Formats: sequence, structure tokens, C-alpha cells
Amino acid sequence: MSDPAARWPVAMTVGPYVLLAPLAGLTVVVKRSAGASPLVDLVLCALVAAWMLGVFTLRPAWRERVPVMAVFFTVLILLTAILVIRNPWFGFFTPAAYIFAFRVLRWPWQPVGVGAVAVVAGTAQAYDVDKTTVVGLITYGAVVAANVVPMCAFAWYARRGARRNEERERALREAREANRRLAASMAENAALHEQLLVQARNAGVQDERQRMAREIHDTLAQGLTGIVSQLRAAEHAGDDPAGWRGHVAAATKLARESLSEARRSVHALRPEPLRSARLGEALAGVAERWSALHEIPVQVTTTGTARPIGPEAEAALLRIAQEALANVAQHAGATRVGVTLSYLEHEAALDVRDDGGGFDPARLDAAAADGPRADRGGFGLIAMRQRVESLSGTLQVESEPGTGTGISARVPARRAEVYA
Repeated sequence: MSDPAARWPVAMTVGPYVLLAPLAGLTVVVKRSAGASPLVDLVLCALVAAWMLGVFTLRPAWRERVPVMAVFFTVLILLTAILVIRNPWFGFFTPAAYIFAFRVLRWPWQPVGVGAVAVVAGTAQAYDVDKTTVVGLITYGAVVAANVVPMCAFAWYARRGARRNEERERALREAREANRRLAASMAENAALHEQLLVQARNAGVQDERQRMAREIHDTLAQGLTGIVSQLRAAEHAGDDPAGWRGHVAAATKLARESLSEARRSVHALRPEPLRSARLGEALAGVAERWSALHEIPVQVTTTGTARPIGPEAEAALLRIAQEALANVAQHAGATRVGVTLSYLEHEAALDVRDDGGGFDPARLDAAAADGPRADRGGFGLIAMRQRVESLSGTLQVESEPGTGTGISARVPARRAEVYA
């Protein structure tokens, strides 16, 4: 817990004594030069000093107690008024009283205390005014009003400014709390999204395992079982050449059929367009179907010497092209699209460019934390990057609002697998 005394400036705890001491000395000089005793005034000064010292200066914890401070200020202003009535120069002590009024009194009593100090200050200023006449009383009232009105108005404006600051601080606290809750919610959503991705990936793996298990059971396992049966039958055929040849021929036929089924199962792992066509032809077919569906012209270009780059790389580039075209249809508002497949020395590159509205690529940095997004630059581009990076490739996105978008994917060229 912070020390209550630390919140009060030294000028407030020491300043009143600095003002009171020279005024007491001035009283002694003036009284003695006039042949009067300063004893009563010095006793009053001592009471003021003792009251401030015992209730305020040495009691920091009491400064937060509203009733105690109300009594403290009331007694202080009464003693100050007595001193001013006896000696007008004690009006110079009222700045200390003003500070106490603004610091220790709470609203709505603060303007009352400020007005009381202003009356004491006005009384000191109008000390020499003859208050036995109407003119004198009017003059005295004008002097007092000239002190009370501006000081109370200042207190009101100070209160208004303090309330604005309090409201601003409260709004800032609420905004910080809202940001904290939003950050926590975003983190929770990101964790949930990651969990969903893992579950979906695991479900996909499980489905593929089950599919392969069914394929193996229905084709390879049954074919191998038939081969074993035919070979055993051929072994039991003995001296019957015709029977032996028949069983061997049947086993050979089953082996060929099983090999065909194995190749079909392997090729079934690839995207449909790549089952019977090269990557360039598959891209052209995808682009042609997309163009017919969305009525946007697409120009497909292949550069370099076409060569196999590996099933995984071909599948990745085809999927990226499909996703890029889907983004163009959904977000770009383009009038034409260009797709370029480039066979380089050590890699293959796919470029998809459109003349649409474009977007700010910086939003991609927030997409990973925000989860799947409906706006352009959302999860689709993140999925592209993940797909390419899994093959040690790179993905670059170039776009600005109003200038279209270009997506460039590069994957290393690998020797295509050959299935015997």
C-alpha cells in the first residue's frame, strides 16, 4: 500500500509555516512600534501552527478522512479570520487556506470552503474601509464579492475538469479491459481454431487410412490370397501339365490384376485432373472450367521444358491455382486472370495474377491469430503457404489496393516417382 504522505506535495505541508512565520515576526515589529503587546496575536499564530502540525502535518493518514479534514479546515479558517480582523496583513496567509480548501474538502463543500477563504481575504483587503456607512458597506461587499465570485467559479471549473479527467481515465480503463478481454478471446479462438484444424487433419488421416485399408482388403489382399491358392493348386497338380499351366496362368492373371489395382490406388491419392494429364494440361483444364463458370477470361501459359516434378509438388501447385482462382472469383472483382507455369532449372514456379481490386498484404499477419476470415487474405492464403512450405518451397503475395494481386509459388523440382 502506498504512503498517504507521498501524495501530498512538500510545498503544502511546509508552505503554510513559511507564510505564517514572517507574518508573526511582522506582527511583533508593528505591535511594539505602536506600543501594543503582540502576545495575543502570537498565541493565535501558535494555535494555528499547532493545529496544522497536530492534525495535518504529523497525521498523514488523517488527510484521507473527510470528517476530520472538514473540522480541521473549519477551525483553521476561524483562527485565520480572527488574525485578519486583528491584523490585516494576515490576509497574506489566505493562499495557504485556499490550497487546503481545494485539497482537503470534497464536493459540494469545496466551493463553500473556497468562498469562506475569499471572504477572509476580502476582509483583509477592505480593512481600512469605514463599515459604519452605507457606502463603506457597499465597498466592503464589492471587495468581498470580487474575491468570492472568481474563486468559486474557478472551483467549479476545476471540478468540471477533474470530472472530465475521471471520465477519461475510466474510459481508458474500460478500453484497456476491453482490449484485454478481446486479446484473451482472440487467443482462445486461435487455440480453438488450431484444435479444429488438428481434429480435421486427424479425421482426414483416419478416413484415408480406412479407405486404403478397404482398398487393400478388397483388391490386394484378395488378389494375393487367390495367387497363393492357385500356386498351391499348381503344386498339387503333379504330373498334369494342363492343370499346372492353368493354375499358373490364373495366378499370373491375378498378379497382373493386383498390380493394376495397386497402381489405381496409388493414383487415387492424386487430384482428379492429374490422374490422366500433365500439370500444364491439368491447369489449363481447371482454368477453362473456372472461366466458363465465372465468365472471366483466363490465359494459361507454360514456359520452359515440361518435365515431371513429383506428385506432391504437382498436386500442391494445382491446389494453389484452384485456391487462387477461387479467391479471384470471390474477392477480386477482376476482368482477366493470367496463370503461368514455369519450369526452371531446379524448381517449378506457378504465378497467378489478376487485375482486380487488390488488398493490403499486411493483413495476412493478423489472419493467423484471427482464424479463418471471410475477407481477402484470410485462411486460403495461409493454407497455400503451409502447403508450399511443407515441400520446402516459397509463396509470395504482391498486392496493393486498386492494383490487382499476384501470387507466386515455387517448389523444388524433384525426380518424379515411377511406378513399375
